[in-house]
Amino acid sequence: MKIDIATLFPEMFEVFDYSIIGRAISEKIIKLNTVNIRDYSQNKHKKVDDYPYGGGAGMLMTPQPIVDCIKDIKSGNKGKVIFLGPRGKTFNQQMAKELSKEKELIFLCGHYEGIDERVYDYIDMEISIGDFVLTGGEMACIPIVDSICRLIPGVLSSSESFEDESFYDGVLEYPQYTRPSCFAGCEVPKVLLSGHHENIRKWRRKQSLMLTQQKRPDLFKKLKLSKEDKKLLKNFK
Repeated sequence: MKIDIATLFPEMFEVFDYSIIGRAISEKIIKLNTVNIRDYSQNKHKKVDDYPYGGGAGMLMTPQPIVDCIKDIKSGNKGKVIFLGPRGKTFNQQMAKELSKEKELIFLCGHYEGIDERVYDYIDMEISIGDFVLTGGEMACIPIVDSICRLIPGVLSSSESFEDESFYDGVLEYPQYTRPSCFAGCEVPKVLLSGHHENIRKWRRKQSLMLTQQKRPDLFKKLKLSKEDKKLLKNFK
């Protein structure tokens, strides 16, 4: 996948030089490029913001540098232009799955009090990560890009599989244990030491369902329970 990120602070994305995503970039599974919006400003001082018409607090990002930046990126990247802003749908795992299937994506990070309304003519999609305020779009872009990239085939090794993780299939992940089998008087559940793969699978599924019902009833209400799921939960209240 090819990802271009239009931003005022390219250095913030150096976080992707490390760990799993950094490895995927070095192996050319992902091509990630940052583009400084300020470089496209026609202002002699490279200014990218101005006061809003009609008054009000704060500054707005002006349209010219953003639009010229997007147009330039588009010459080598035909992907959707995604703006990180409050009007968008709240990002979730399903959205991550869908976007991970794209070959190219462009992210636009806003700043100050937002962007000039006319920039929306050049935006294909808007995403929010929640109903709270951040200092800039970069802070929202980083977890979204990370979430998408780790679903791309080849990014995670077999030992780092995402299929059993929380939210992947709409439920929380089951409890996990490692050595020692007894710590501070707490034993690892016997079923996990049994070597019986089918019993382990059922135990894990039941634990995932129980945890989701207890901790995230909002997610649990959306689940389509199978006959086996209903049977596993029969004695759980």
